Amino acid sequence: MEATTVICVRHKGNVSIGGDGQVTMHATIVKHTAKKVRKLYKDRCLAGFAGATADAFTLFERFEKKLEQFNGNITRASVELAKDWRTDRSLRRLEALMIVADTEHTFILSGTGDVVEPDDGVAAIGSGGAYAQAAAKALVKYTDMTASEIVKESMLIASEICIYTNERIIVEEL
Repeated sequence: MEATTVICVRHKGNVSIGGDGQVTMHATIVKHTAKKVRKLYKDRCLAGFAGATADAFTLFERFEKKLEQFNGNITRASVELAKDWRTDRSLRRLEALMIVADTEHTFILSGTGDVVEPDDGVAAIGSGGAYAQAAAKALVKYTDMTASEIVKESMLIASEICIYTNERIIVEEL
């Protein structure tokens, strides 16, 4: 997905998610300060997206409704959103990926029905996701940085490598 970079790091009892601000249309940068991560459901859940902007807003809205429906149960909300995303005709066409997290779980959600929880507390999506994820795994293992610091530094590293990722990073933490 040539859209962005979003990373989530669970470390030392905290969870942080960060995303860059760049929005591109084909080979042109059209915005530098988009907010691709946010807090949802009474500030008890974090979510970030990679993909088409309008699709992301639809998914954020749908996911928040699922959280409300299931009283903040992120696991149940994730599974139900993934089922809807895969089976609903209009949702099926959405081109995006999401990372969602609360104090206990982190999930990557896709339109193919994937609800994947990483083994090590580090998850990333988007065109620079692999770069940010590799950097975060090294920082978790070899530094004493906080989750938020790791997210920020990993995003900066990805922004130096991925042309679809910039250094204007927003980080949210629980």
